[in-house]
Amino acid sequence: MTNLYLVRHAHSVYSPDERNRTLSERGQQDAARVTELLEPEHIHVLVSSPYKRAIQTIEGLADRIGSGIIIEEDFRERLLSEQPVDDFEQAITKVWEDASFAWEGGESNQAVQFRGVQALKRVLEQYRGNNIAIGTHGNIMVLIMNHFDPRLDFTFWRQLDMPDIYKLSFSDQDLAEVQRIWNRPSPSAW
Repeated sequence: MTNLYLVRHAHSVYSPDERNRTLSERGQQDAARVTELLEPEHIHVLVSSPYKRAIQTIEGLADRIGSGIIIEEDFRERLLSEQPVDDFEQAITKVWEDASFAWEGGESNQAVQFRGVQALKRVLEQYRGNNIAIGTHGNIMVLIMNHFDPRLDFTFWRQLDMPDIYKLSFSDQDLAEVQRIWNRPSPSAW
């Protein structure tokens, strides 16, 4: 079995610079929790989107296990539109309703899913039999998961936490099991 731990990044400070957005204070605390949850999973390989918030979410684990992080461009978040959208809810709903639709300069769900699944298959092939943590983003993460299980859809995406962790267990390239690893601690645990 090959186990992939898809890690949606923790909360970040908004900036129009998608690649260099950093984690917020809350995001940094949650990233420490990600490290605590993943350390007992015996992760062998860390891969991440090139976006800073995804890297920062798993870099504590990299430090803890003494491993570098492999950057995979194709795990980056979808480009919704070339220009900022006026109504995010309407814009994101439209691309989920019509998988082939793309806003001007943006990516359709089909394009994002294809890109993400191809990257995932490369990771499965290259690191077969290992436990791999992948720092990524909500939309692409769910689109990848949706490729293997259509029940994991827009409604599922809307219920994700930030961060969130799902363990996908594969036998070769066949998905055998999905398990949620993330559990937000109660406020009194902070």
